[in-house]
Amino acid sequence: MMVLYGAKGSGAAAIDAALRMTGAAYRVVDAASWAPGPGLEELRAVNPLAQVPTLVLDDGSAMSESAAILIHLGERFPASGLLPLDPAARAQSLRGLVYIAANTYACIGFIDYPERAVPDADDALKERIRAGTRARLHALWDTFADTFPAAPFLAGASVGALDLLACVVSRWSGARKHVEVSRPAFHALLQRIEADPAVAPVIAQYWPAQS
Repeated sequence: MMVLYGAKGSGAAAIDAALRMTGAAYRVVDAASWAPGPGLEELRAVNPLAQVPTLVLDDGSAMSESAAILIHLGERFPASGLLPLDPAARAQSLRGLVYIAANTYACIGFIDYPERAVPDADDALKERIRAGTRARLHALWDTFADTFPAAPFLAGASVGALDLLACVVSRWSGARKHVEVSRPAFHALLQRIEADPAVAPVIAQYWPAQS
């Protein structure tokens, strides 16, 4: 049985939804670097960086990095629909997954922890870093919306891995409110993804106060 480490409001939501789509057996351990407890110690034992999500596969090996986990699950369970079967559509899904991981995650890290960019920053400088990085993040989501059209979903006829990651990561740092104004069609897509029967229960579980 696979083991997923994650916490409410975290990127583990995308992996949880993907695992449900595969039909594979798994269990979830509540753990995060910001939540001390037995779950965190268990997580550190398999991933010293204590990243969430971390997925321990049924052979005992650990995977981190949301995009990598989603790609692995899509390849291991091709019938799940996580990755398109058509080579051209599959290539664009892989591109989109790496786009989110390489671009938006980096921005979110600086928004949440500006002291990583400037260790001796005072509060005013930290806020300037947050504001500038947030503007960059929102522009990156605009570019994503323009680059990856939905037909009717990002993965094609049904929800796939790219839909799941976009849906979850766009919930952070004000991105959803931004695209509601700047890219209303993309915002409507995110709402369709969240309403999908495979996704809605996960969103309600990981964001209970907002669902």
